[in-house]
Amino acid sequence: MGRGKKQLRRARAWLDVSIVGIQFPVAIALGYFFGHWLDGLFNTGRWMTMIFALFGIAAGFVNLFRITAQASRAEQEIMKLEAAEDGKPDDEPGNSSR
Repeated sequence: MGRGKKQLRRARAWLDVSIVGIQFPVAIALGYFFGHWLDGLFNTGRWMTMIFALFGIAAGFVNLFRITAQASRAEQEIMKLEAAEDGKPDDEPGNSSR
C-alpha cells in the first residue's frame, strides 16, 4: 500500500485526538452555564453553578480518557496494518526475534 494511505491513517488518528482541546472546555462551560441558569431559576446562590461546573470538569476528564483510549487502540491497529502491509510479523507477547 502506498505511503499516502499510511499518512492518511496517522493524520486521522491525530485528528481524533485533537478534538480533546475543544471538548474539554466546552464540557466545563456547559456545566457552568447550566448551573448558573439553575441558580437563577431556583435562587440558590452559587451552589448549582459550582456543582455543575464540577460535573463539567468530570465530564471533560471522562471524554479525555475515552478519547485517549480510543486513540491508543487506533494506533495499535494502524501499526498492525502497516506491519501486515510490509510483510513483517505481528509483535505478539512472548514472541521475540532474538
